[in-house]
Parts: sequence; C-alpha cells; structure tokens
Amino acid sequence: MSQKRDGDDIKPLVAIVGRPNVGKSTLFNRLTGRRTAIVDDQPGVTRDRIYGEVEWDGRFFDVVDTGGLVAGDTDPAKGGITRSVYTQILKAIHDASCLVFVTDAVDGVTPGDIAVADVLRKSQKHVVLVVNKADNNERSLAAVEMYTLGLGEPHPISALHGIGIGELLDLIVGAIPAHVPSEPAPGAIRVAIVGQPNVGKSSLLNALLDEERVVVDEEAGTTRDSVDVSFRRGGEAYVLIDTAGLKKPRKVEQGIERYSVRRALQSIRRCDVALLLIDASVEHGITEQDCRIANEIDSVGRAQVIALNKWDIAEKDHRTFDAVVDYIHRKMPTLSYIPVVSISAKTKLRLGRLFDMVNHVHENYTRRIPTSELNEFMRELFRAHPPRLKRGALPKLLYATQASAAPPTFVLFMNRAELLEKSYFRYIENQLRSTFDFEGSPLRFEVRRKPQR
Repeated sequence: MSQKRDGDDIKPLVAIVGRPNVGKSTLFNRLTGRRTAIVDDQPGVTRDRIYGEVEWDGRFFDVVDTGGLVAGDTDPAKGGITRSVYTQILKAIHDASCLVFVTDAVDGVTPGDIAVADVLRKSQKHVVLVVNKADNNERSLAAVEMYTLGLGEPHPISALHGIGIGELLDLIVGAIPAHVPSEPAPGAIRVAIVGQPNVGKSSLLNALLDEERVVVDEEAGTTRDSVDVSFRRGGEAYVLIDTAGLKKPRKVEQGIERYSVRRALQSIRRCDVALLLIDASVEHGITEQDCRIANEIDSVGRAQVIALNKWDIAEKDHRTFDAVVDYIHRKMPTLSYIPVVSISAKTKLRLGRLFDMVNHVHENYTRRIPTSELNEFMRELFRAHPPRLKRGALPKLLYATQASAAPPTFVLFMNRAELLEKSYFRYIENQLRSTFDFEGSPLRFEVRRKPQR
C-alpha cells in the first residue's frame, strides 16, 4: 500500500525518516505549516506516527513524522520501546509513496545514517536525501559527503530557517502520484482519548483501528504527542485523538513532558467527546487526578464518557460495576451526568457499546430544543417549584431560549438578572436532563435582564 486513506479521501503519503535528533519534526512542522510534532533537543522525542497535510503548487499529499531510527533497533532481542518504534517506522515506510531521508550537516555521515540508508534501500521506495541544518554556505558545500550513502544527490536545507524547502517540495511532488483532493467526511465526531499515564489510551486506539498505529509499552508515558487518526465505524466518521498521560501538576517535569501535557489539554478543547479512561484493575479505582481531568473536560464544555479499562483483569462480581459507578458519582457529585462503560482494550470487550455511547452522548451534546417547547417546559418548572425571594424581590422568568448547542447553552430572560441562586440552577439542570436526556453533555446557563424598550 503506497497511499493513506482518510475517510474516502486518498492522498499520496510522504514519510520523513532518519536517525534521532536530525530535525525530522522541525521539517514536518515546516512542511505542514503548523506546530504539530513536538520539537526538543532531546533525541527520540517523536515515538508515534504523526500525520499532517501539505499543499504545494496545487498538489496535495499527506506527510508522516516518524521516530528516530537507531542502529540496533532491528534486533528483536532488544524488545521494549525501541522495537515498537522500529515497527512503527517500518509501517510508515511501507505505506509511503516517497521517503524523505533527513541527515545532519553538522554531524556528517554517521553509523546511524548508514544503518538508516540500508533500511531504505531495502524498501525499494523513491528516496529524497536531504541534509538538514545547512544554515550557511560552508555547511551546504559539506553536504556532498552524503553521496557516500548511495541514495543519490543530497539536498542541503534548513528546516528551522526555511532554506531550501521550496526546492524540496518540488522534488517531492515530482516523485509522488497525482491526487485530486475530495472533501473530508462531513460531520466527523472528534473523540479525544484522555487519562492518566499507562491506563491504556494507545491500546484502545490501536484496538479500534485493528493496527498498531501508536506505540504501546508497559513504560508509562510512551505517548508524547497528541495523535489524530481518521476512521469509520458503523457508517459513522470519527477523528480519534490519542493524548499524552495527564499527571498531577506537581509531578509534571519541565521540557518535553510539560509540553506534552499542554498538548493533551489542547486536544480536549478541540474534541467533541472526551473518553476519560480509568484503570479498573487498580485497587483504589478513580483517583483525585481522574476527578481533575473530568472537571477540566466539563469546564471547557466538552461531552464525555468514562471508560473503565482493563475490566477483564479487575477483581469483580455481579455487583462490582454498579458499586464502582456509585463510587464515581459520589466522588464527583456535580458530574453525575457522565455515563460509565466497562471495557477492555486488550480483549476488545464492549468496544461496540463504548461507541454506541459516544454517538448517544454526541447526539445529546448537539441537541437543540425548540423555543416554544423550551418556554412551555420552563414556565411549568417555575410554576411547580418557584424560586425563593431574594433581596425582597421574586425572580420572574420572562422567556427562555437555547442560544447554542455543543454544549447546549440556555439563556433565561428575567426581571432581575442576579436573583437566581446556584441551587436553583442545579434544579433547572436536573429537570432538563430528566426530560430531554442530556446524558454525557455539560449544560450552560446565562441569565439576562430583558432589555427595556
């Protein structure tokens, strides 16, 4: 396979490969025009395959940033994360129409470059050899040393400063098949998979896709970037966002880990539905950090589902699930609207049920109530249980409207904007949920004083 399918859209795929710390992610960000891949001086920062779209001279193609190929990664005896990264890189090479091999003008030819060149020659794919960090004439002239790799003419560039990027793009579009872009799948539901480190987020994404798209290892924190993947399930289009684990703030280290956490929080803000994964196999179940994450999702107005992962190895009986759900609701009483599903990413237990719930929650998240129906409901609610006097005045509802969806936001026009108490808003929310089924979706309220004519 030499192309990547995104819904019904097929574009040529270009893979950026090379040893660690030669500037692959900087080049990826330069080509895509956005800061998608994490860039750091620490080698080996990119572990997952990160995709982006590039347009050049009317031509469209996808580009994938890969982890650094290290001499010895091909040894199966090494196991662990390096073997997983190597498998990811081979998959990207297999899928690509063209390979951009990135080397370093400062370091010159290294044993690592030679090892990468051997792997690329065996792929029999078209290779564009680039020499990065060629920031001046001296380094550009030194790029000729890369001829010894036996992969054709080396092309000096500076991904950081944009030198030689236009020429590189010309070479790429000359090597890939033609493509006419089609519209992305309309209405795709963006689902962010979030949670603490090592709860199975990447395992869940891989189970849903039936391929090892994201590095999975027993070591906590193996996902560093937020990874977007488009796919279809049961006729529905989704974009899955796998994120780095969210640790307690005081446990987040400086540098790359802090940036990964910030990226995970940004992913929550750009999703429609957040899947909060909790490790059901640990003794204490939901933790204070899980509650913080759930509250963060609620505070930015995103729908959510709690998934109890590793249910296959959790100690349980026929009462366990109900007891766990009750415990979660007691720990987070203001978030009891969030549905809970028990799953296993490893055995694929109830993954169908999980996505039924995602669809249900998304439907609630985008629900609109007609204004006439909403006003009839609100007037009956205020009549049956009128709010208390406040400052000697009786709060009076004039009319209500739903201003927006995703999340559902209701505006109440009152005689006095400041009269309703928080407890009455909770009463309104509970009644809306019981009548209109907003399970999984946060609700927002605004109170305004009716303008004087």
